[in-house]
Amino acid sequence: MIEQILAVIIFIAMFIMIVLDKSDRYIPAMIGAGLVIIFVFLLCMRSIDAVTQTLNIGSIFHTAFWYNSAGTAETVAGVNWTTIIFIAGMMIMVEGMGESGFFRWLCLLIAKTVRYKTAPIFIIFAIMSAVLSMFIDSITVLLFLAIVTIELSRVLKFDPVPMIITEIFCANLGGAATLCGDPPNIIIGTSLGLTFFDFASNTGLIVVICLAVIIPILYLCFRKSLNTKEVEPENKQSFKVLATYPPNFKGTIINYKFASIFHNIKQGFSKRSNKEKEAVKDKINELIPRNAITNIVQFIISMTIFLITVVLLITHASTGISVASIGVIAAMLTLITARREALKLIKKFDWKTILFFIGLFIVVGGLEQTHVLEMLAGIIGKMCNGNIVLVIIIILWLSAIASAFVDNIPFAATMVPVIKNLAITQGFDLNILAWTLALGTDIGGNGTPIGASANVVGTAIAAKEGYNISWGKFCKYAAPASAVTLLICMVYLLLRYV
Repeated sequence: MIEQILAVIIFIAMFIMIVLDKSDRYIPAMIGAGLVIIFVFLLCMRSIDAVTQTLNIGSIFHTAFWYNSAGTAETVAGVNWTTIIFIAGMMIMVEGMGESGFFRWLCLLIAKTVRYKTAPIFIIFAIMSAVLSMFIDSITVLLFLAIVTIELSRVLKFDPVPMIITEIFCANLGGAATLCGDPPNIIIGTSLGLTFFDFASNTGLIVVICLAVIIPILYLCFRKSLNTKEVEPENKQSFKVLATYPPNFKGTIINYKFASIFHNIKQGFSKRSNKEKEAVKDKINELIPRNAITNIVQFIISMTIFLITVVLLITHASTGISVASIGVIAAMLTLITARREALKLIKKFDWKTILFFIGLFIVVGGLEQTHVLEMLAGIIGKMCNGNIVLVIIIILWLSAIASAFVDNIPFAATMVPVIKNLAITQGFDLNILAWTLALGTDIGGNGTPIGASANVVGTAIAAKEGYNISWGKFCKYAAPASAVTLLICMVYLLLRYV
């Protein structure tokens, strides 16, 4: 009884510290992990086995960890090293793609394709945010997408805040579609032995439906902020000054349509100082897609590695290559092909996030070892009394509401053992509970600016560039959109699985 109370207190304290965001979130996670090992496992339980089972290091040395032709689920409690290794590998791969200029090139190419019109940019950037987040961590997607959006807004004269809010929403929604789309899905999938195709054929379909509904709704909400007058020069003679540009700059002006959007920043160009002229040239050059590619060879290589990784993820159920192995393959290919830049990629590695995951799994392992999660599953089971409809509704909305106010990663890690126990004790289909949990945690995180890591990153970038997104403004649009999306998910889950 004492160990249960202590495990719960440590868990709640860790959660509060993460929500308060007074320090890097890995610090409370690692402190919580140390307290669980010392006070719960060693002093209260006096169990070395609890420590070894929770740390779960031995699983790494099993052949099935790297190659699992049977496709069985990971059943050991504690640290999910498959999740840790996969996320670490994907981080390195994404860093390599970023260094080659892939993400910036893609954004600018799309903007140029739609002739820099704000309405098409809004819709396509929203779709791109969702699609990329199906394969790449949503944090990374927002890191480059928000910055490019702000740069375009300054030239095209529109408010970037509505577009950034929409990109955040679609990134979290798109992440719900696949195994590797969002950290909660990685935790759920690797813990329950679910594949990329399992997610795509279940949560993927509802995500597409939700995107088709929510993007038009958000566009209607934000259309006034996006409807700006197209910037046109007074006459074509306004750009005769281009003839005086150095040859390497002159070549960047693709056509009259492209040049016209820069009328405001180039008006009176001939009267400016040489320093001001250079600033104008640099500003335009930054928005040329091909100029975003820093190294064409590395660009092609990083694209190839990304495609290989996607193929391995899609086929890993049939090939037997584990998700952990795929993460290692992606990282090794990136580092080997980076050559002299490999050390730079390693230095930029986000080790704080990895420590956060490890600490989190240990704290949740404390709840599991003391049977607290079994008790929670029993309470939910009694409330539902064997009714799968009530279970779906409770898990979906409980996950969504909780994930709106606390990070959805620790919540997902906490709930996985709970739904396992529900499936065992109540006879529910575990896969149905998994899809419900994934949709609840991923979509619920859209409700507030702190609900998911992508929200924090997107709003922080906007604030840094002078566009403050307050709680009121974010929740005014994101909370109702989340409610609509969750209602669609609930109807879908009940119609398809009940």
